[in-house]
Amino acid sequence: MRAPLRVVAVDLGAESGRCAVGEFDGSTIRLAEVHRFANIPVQLPDGLHWDVLRLFEEVKVGVRRAHLEGALASLGLDTWGVDFALLDRDGALIHNPYHYRDRRTEGILDIAFRRVPREEIFARTGIQIMPINTLYQLLAMARSAALEHAHRLVMMPDLFNYWLTGQVGCEFTEATTSQCYDPLAGGWALDLLEHLGLPTHLFPGIVACGTLLGPVHPSLAEEVGEPDLRVIATASHDTAAAVAAVPAAGPNFAFVSAGTWLLIGTEVSSPQITPQTFKDNFTNEGGVGGRFLLMRNVTGLWLLQESLRHWSARDEGLTYDLLTREAEEAAPFGPVVDPDDESFLRPTDMPLRIREYCRSSGQRVPENRGEVTRCILESLALKCRWVVDRLERLLGRGIEVIHMVGGGSRNALLCRLTAGATGRPVEAGPLEATAMGNALTQLQTLGQIHTLEEMRQVVRQSVTVTPYAPADRDRWAEAYDRFLRLPAVRAVP
Repeated sequence: MRAPLRVVAVDLGAESGRCAVGEFDGSTIRLAEVHRFANIPVQLPDGLHWDVLRLFEEVKVGVRRAHLEGALASLGLDTWGVDFALLDRDGALIHNPYHYRDRRTEGILDIAFRRVPREEIFARTGIQIMPINTLYQLLAMARSAALEHAHRLVMMPDLFNYWLTGQVGCEFTEATTSQCYDPLAGGWALDLLEHLGLPTHLFPGIVACGTLLGPVHPSLAEEVGEPDLRVIATASHDTAAAVAAVPAAGPNFAFVSAGTWLLIGTEVSSPQITPQTFKDNFTNEGGVGGRFLLMRNVTGLWLLQESLRHWSARDEGLTYDLLTREAEEAAPFGPVVDPDDESFLRPTDMPLRIREYCRSSGQRVPENRGEVTRCILESLALKCRWVVDRLERLLGRGIEVIHMVGGGSRNALLCRLTAGATGRPVEAGPLEATAMGNALTQLQTLGQIHTLEEMRQVVRQSVTVTPYAPADRDRWAEAYDRFLRLPAVRAVP
């Protein structure tokens, strides 16, 4: 039997980061987590920022721990989308990158659409209109000193890759999240950026998913323990990495990558930029193997994360598992919210905002933690149905199965509710899909795997999924009818 090939996958999520070693024996892959750490943003007088220096230190700690357990063939890093850093002419960081939930983008869409119509921005980029997108963050900074002095813009994974190797570039899957990229032309939408009054010289060259960037920078070799460790621009947008690890055996599937956000969609061979995808506010983001991800970004477990943060101030021992057990005991088919309502976007007293939403929409107000948690999970399940129904209409074909991957896949209640709400079977797993897709993309660059289909075959041989069957169809139909009458849902273009 051949000795397993070892790669290290660094996955930085909006709530936490992790470093995992993927061991590939030629047919299966085994992931072993070696380091996990919190990702806590910092509120400064000028806004909400990511603490990227601490995150980079945690990355180095994780790689060093991975090395201590055996030689590593390569390293790949992924993060969330849309956020970016600015570098000066010397390659130094100008300031800590802003967090996408910072308030500086409030009202920015109206400013953007006065310069370039909403329809034209979508037609050029194929990206869901959201104020957190890179395009609007840049517009909100248009007259800032930081932007005036900036020489290069690097997306979040590209910042860490730059620090790891000294190479500046932007990986394809991450570039597509920015709404600064033209997927039909295959490059930055420079004329659109000019029409919006944004500097175009900031944008670096785009590198393909799976590009070998080079060895770690000499200054880091001693710290990470391997001077010749190769760094690969893996599927550096975490959604693209997670979808690469969906264990689908056929084309008629939808994925739900469940974490801080719910990314709900499917793969297509080319961008679907049509009047209907614009009306439904779908997005076309880059995937692995030349695919695009036709999907909708939905506010996800952020609602529960913020609720836990609020409740933990009084109960330090509170956990997600306990909240889920309390939700199991709460009465089903109660009040629901639209997770994408603007009142839920930024850090807040989330239980209070949920109660206010229910009261203002004429519903019963959830009174305790279990009822609030049940409201969140049932609302997410119903929003999944809303997206999947529209996805079928866009595709002109049915969705036979939903693959739930990522952290949310371990929540059996969420999986069961999603199967019930959508009326489709749900297969849950793998839990660490993002890290697995990251590692598999590295293995493709190293010549160990050749196609996306082979990646998925490896996943199917390596993990066991948990199936959930639809139930309570009539009660879910009634709940969905109530959901469709919510003000924010009715207002969707």
